[in-house]
Amino acid sequence: MEKKKKGRILSGMRPTGKMHLGNYVGALENWVVMQGEFENYHLIADYHALTTNPDTSEILENTLEMVADWLAVGINPEKSPIFRQSQIKEHAELHLLFSMLITTARLERNPTLKEQVKDLNMESLVYGHLGYPVLQAADILLYKGNVVPVGEDQAPHVEITREIARKFNATYGEVFPIPKTKLTTFARLPGLDGNKMSKSVGNTILLSDEEEEIKKKIRKAITDPQKIRRGDPGRPEICLVYTYHQRFNSTETEEIFKNCKSGALGCVDCKMKCASAIADAISPFTEKQRYYSQHFGEVLDVLKDGEQRAGAVAADTMKEVRDVMSLG
Repeated sequence: MEKKKKGRILSGMRPTGKMHLGNYVGALENWVVMQGEFENYHLIADYHALTTNPDTSEILENTLEMVADWLAVGINPEKSPIFRQSQIKEHAELHLLFSMLITTARLERNPTLKEQVKDLNMESLVYGHLGYPVLQAADILLYKGNVVPVGEDQAPHVEITREIARKFNATYGEVFPIPKTKLTTFARLPGLDGNKMSKSVGNTILLSDEEEEIKKKIRKAITDPQKIRRGDPGRPEICLVYTYHQRFNSTETEEIFKNCKSGALGCVDCKMKCASAIADAISPFTEKQRYYSQHFGEVLDVLKDGEQRAGAVAADTMKEVRDVMSLG
């Protein structure tokens, strides 16, 4: 008998195409584990993508590539519906209604928004980006999500969701649960240059990369600048490659640490060990990823099925909303 789930969670990503190791370590790995503990819904946040880039020409292709990787790493669409935000119109409707319950001043105080504007070097803020947390609240509450796993930096968004849920319930009637924040330590895997892993920067290792491609990329990874040649003592505690070893080659880290410190292990050999370990770690996904990337029709079928199932939940929620608001 299947054990009782702890609650319902909505998790999602913007459609960015092929997934990299940072996506896997930071989110996907955790999603797979949560499938057995929670009732999960997985959102392709294609409306959210427009808040920083209105170009829609690559959204479908990026969506299919991303979902192919989700399926490859173990997201089970039978347990966890996968769907596009834009294909379930209730997201937009509930977002509109929620936007009447929060002030612009409250949204402007959102510290996460301020960081995004700074990071993206945005000269001006579009209305949709300001209202990003309101659409996120609609995403969560449309499925009556009662647990929201986030990193500490995203907690302010969840607090806005909680405020909107309370305001709606107090104004019109009890419809929405007040979701609890589940603070999670999301692993941050640096890119090959030591900065945040990002495809736009070109410092990533993709889940679809073959071993030779991984070796080629790892050769360029930054290491301890003081360890110039074999025999030089190294500082593994500051070395990016050693960070990768800790995550993907934990059984050898003690020996690698010692031999790097003593100078017995050169950077080239260390990097090749690392590349092989990463290739071994993602090899279980490679065949599935290759299959789905060649059968996008099946990926689209997964999305359509998820959209039908998620859409039924969304429709029921919106009927409740309209009824308590006397809009039915």
